[in-house]
Amino acid sequence: MGASDLIEVYTDGACSGGTGGWAWVVADGPEGSGATNDTTNQRMELQAAYEAAQSLFGPLTIVSDSSYVVNCFKQGWWKGWHARNWVNSARKPVANKDIWEPLIELVLHRGDIDFRWIKGHSGHPLNERADRLAVAARQGVQQ
Repeated sequence: MGASDLIEVYTDGACSGGTGGWAWVVADGPEGSGATNDTTNQRMELQAAYEAAQSLFGPLTIVSDSSYVVNCFKQGWWKGWHARNWVNSARKPVANKDIWEPLIELVLHRGDIDFRWIKGHSGHPLNERADRLAVAARQGVQQ
């Protein structure tokens, strides 16, 4: 499998007043988005990564402007959470466990998913597209 087989997917989440949207985008390829109520921006960032990982097959790089999402995998936060039975380093329950747990399990099961951070709102077309889709989903608008 060559480098051209690697799929880069850009993900983003948006939230305002408890209503949130998530989105993922592949260059010249598929995209997905959705929304939910009673949520947070971090939950939507996680949901975007999870939905992308569930929807796309083959080696995958999830590109996110959320250090919360990327650092969990790049810095191995999840290993400590597992070792401490889903308690963080501050000895409090891990927030958003209901999304983290299936995302981490999927990443570990697949073994072909990597994460990369990108600065948000910096003009990258696919990051901006994911942001627009997440906001539109939150607002209930197709874009």
